[in-house]
Amino acid sequence: MKLQPDRAEGVNIINACTPESISVNGEAHTSSILVPPTGPMIPWPVTSLSDLTEAHFEQILQARPELVIFGSGRQLRFPPPALLRPLMAARIGFETMDTAAACRTYNILVGEGRQVMAALLIHS
Repeated sequence: MKLQPDRAEGVNIINACTPESISVNGEAHTSSILVPPTGPMIPWPVTSLSDLTEAHFEQILQARPELVIFGSGRQLRFPPPALLRPLMAARIGFETMDTAAACRTYNILVGEGRQVMAALLIHS
């Protein structure tokens, strides 16, 4: 029995998530990334939650997703609310979870055709 749905043409799917890497469309990434529903992965120069600045969220604003699934690393941790104000002003939803849960949730939402972006911290 096949448990994984077919990948819609051009849609980014997260295949695997470990503490050291995230595999998207079969390609391993070993540093934090932004995963849009389609198109290339976007390098996200963040190594820990404490590194986050408004500039990191500006990259997300430019993509204009309807929802961001934020993977905070191995543990559930929330970014400072002040950093999220531009997303709220743009009416972009934001959900925080550990990175493994964020990967699973992203796949479900992108499979439903949602304009979701995963913002995933690795090594955090």
